[in-house]
Amino acid sequence: MKSVRERLHPAWERHLERMRAYELRSAKRLPSWRTRQRRRRLALVLLLAVAMMITGAALLDAHSIWIFFALWLGGCLIWIVAWGLLRTLTGQMTSSFSSLLDEREREWRHRVTYFGFYVTIFLMLAAMLYTMIISNQAEGAMRGATMMGALAFVGTTIPTAMLAWTLPDDDPEDLLEESDHA
Repeated sequence: MKSVRERLHPAWERHLERMRAYELRSAKRLPSWRTRQRRRRLALVLLLAVAMMITGAALLDAHSIWIFFALWLGGCLIWIVAWGLLRTLTGQMTSSFSSLLDEREREWRHRVTYFGFYVTIFLMLAAMLYTMIISNQAEGAMRGATMMGALAFVGTTIPTAMLAWTLPDDDPEDLLEESDHA
């Protein structure tokens, strides 16, 4: 009788193979955008988006609900687009399986996720303090929850933004070599 691990192994291998194929396809997307300058611009757009969300959360009250929705939803939409582009341009290092990364990529990922984890902890402490400070005000719980959500977006953004800022430019010859082998 096979163990659970032995039965799941073929399915896991198929899943990894699909992920490898997806990585190869996405590595060829947006070749002219794969420069440090473009990635840095997108990282700044990403930080602008979370700044909009934090501002919207800070301004939330019954009299300015439309300002909150404009800033929060606008920032969220900008964040989604910029984050998706940056994940493609950084080779999805922050979310790929370790087996799909080389040693250099693993080291970069571990460095930025370690830093991002600690920054996220401090951001959640700041959100807790903010919620405690405004707890007696009108809509205090709602304002605290939206601030916590905005700061959670910041925390999840940090590893991808750090990679976008620090990674060197892709070598165009590497992209040509990959397409020749495919």
